[in-house]
Amino acid sequence: MNFLNSFRGRLLLILAVMLIATLGVQYYLNLVTQNENDELREEQDQMIFAAIALGMRSVTSQDRIQDLIAQQDPPFPDETARKRITDIIVIDNQWQVWDSLNPDYLPTSDENENLIYKKLAELTDLPPLMEGDTLGADLKQFPNQYPIDNQHRDDEAHAVPIQTSFGRWYVMVLFENDRTEVFWKAARPLIVTLGLLLASSLVTFLLVWWFARPIANLAAAARAVAEGDLSVRVSDGGRKDEVGRLASRFNEMIAELEKKRDLEAKLQQAEKSAVVGRLGSAIAHEIRNPLNYINLTLDHLRSKFAPHEAEKKATFDKLTSQLKAEVARINRQITDFLNYSRPTTPDLRPLEARDVIDDSLRMIEAEAAEKNIAIAVIEHESVAGIMGDPAFLRSVFINLFLNAIQAMEPTGGNLSVKITPDETGRCVSFEITDTGLGIKRENLANIFEPYFSTKETGTGLGLAIVQKIVEIHEGSIEVESVEGEGTKFTVKLPKAATDVGVG
Repeated sequence: MNFLNSFRGRLLLILAVMLIATLGVQYYLNLVTQNENDELREEQDQMIFAAIALGMRSVTSQDRIQDLIAQQDPPFPDETARKRITDIIVIDNQWQVWDSLNPDYLPTSDENENLIYKKLAELTDLPPLMEGDTLGADLKQFPNQYPIDNQHRDDEAHAVPIQTSFGRWYVMVLFENDRTEVFWKAARPLIVTLGLLLASSLVTFLLVWWFARPIANLAAAARAVAEGDLSVRVSDGGRKDEVGRLASRFNEMIAELEKKRDLEAKLQQAEKSAVVGRLGSAIAHEIRNPLNYINLTLDHLRSKFAPHEAEKKATFDKLTSQLKAEVARINRQITDFLNYSRPTTPDLRPLEARDVIDDSLRMIEAEAAEKNIAIAVIEHESVAGIMGDPAFLRSVFINLFLNAIQAMEPTGGNLSVKITPDETGRCVSFEITDTGLGIKRENLANIFEPYFSTKETGTGLGLAIVQKIVEIHEGSIEVESVEGEGTKFTVKLPKAATDVGVG
């Protein structure tokens, strides 16, 4: 059974069936043709024997053959035989036509009532004689003794000698053959064989196409893979033979190559990130040292060297405050860079989803109130706990809340947080929606890219850090935005395996 399920087994089986069918049909046609020929020959022999018997009666009777036919019941030859037997000629020992079905060959009378017989030699339009080699010396008396001269005629002649008291007489039967029927019977097996060959060729073509199509698909897929497209796959068509298994193994190989390429890309990215991280950390520490010195020096200047005049003191305080703000901004950017570049290992533990949001909102509530932004939190009653690192998640949501506040900064607006189970039941979904300026369509695909920012003073690391933290929590983050209407970030985090206590 395994052999029949294979490509070779099926092909050999089909070819064997085709061969057996061809031989069987050919044998059947030959058998039918042979039976028809035997029946036709037997019918022909019976007609010739009956015609010869009729001629022999004419020799011993005073009646003509036409009269003898009329006296028979049923008459012979009948309508069918009459179409085949064109004439019965009785030839006497003087090689004269004694009797015939053809009235032109019958004896005539002269003015003295003497019978004038036609000579056999005068009958020049006779069909070829079939049994000439059995007539011996008498053959030369027959004008149709050379059948080769008349080989293309449809009729034939059969002569039988009869011994009478007057010597040897002959009865010659002229018999017509239907060469069209003979030709058709001879050609029928050839035509059927040709039809079988055409059908076999068609079946072979379909088989070759059916068997070769997956191979052509494999060749095209291999060419695409050679050009670098590892997403291509070959359909096996549900086949279980060698070709189907080859297609499956090819798909598995390409899938493994695709995984390997992705792993190599991630490894290269990780190596780059490690190098950049180490270099960046060294540079950041070198920058932080003078920043700390500048910050301490500003505090010392403000406490020891502040002017006494009110106007000068106000200007002095303003300038030093601006310097401290810039130092703090640079320090925050360095902190963001370090957070993005250094390896992160979260301390995962069960947390209440609402507690994570409340802890993050406390950090921005004052700024939101100052900029006329209303905050609303909606929590579904069946929300489960989540697995996460509180410090990391606080950084995620503070970044998202600050982005929302900055987007609504000119006019104020509404910031809403919706906490619900996701549709799979395996995660908790956090939807952070604002009514701010929105994000341009062309920027949506780049907002999570490191160092991409639409703000003049931004580092472009905030959302990159958010995505990184969400991914190390095995969660996901998506964004939807309509320019001029607002933005919605959806963060999904895995729920905790067990329920967590409140607080």
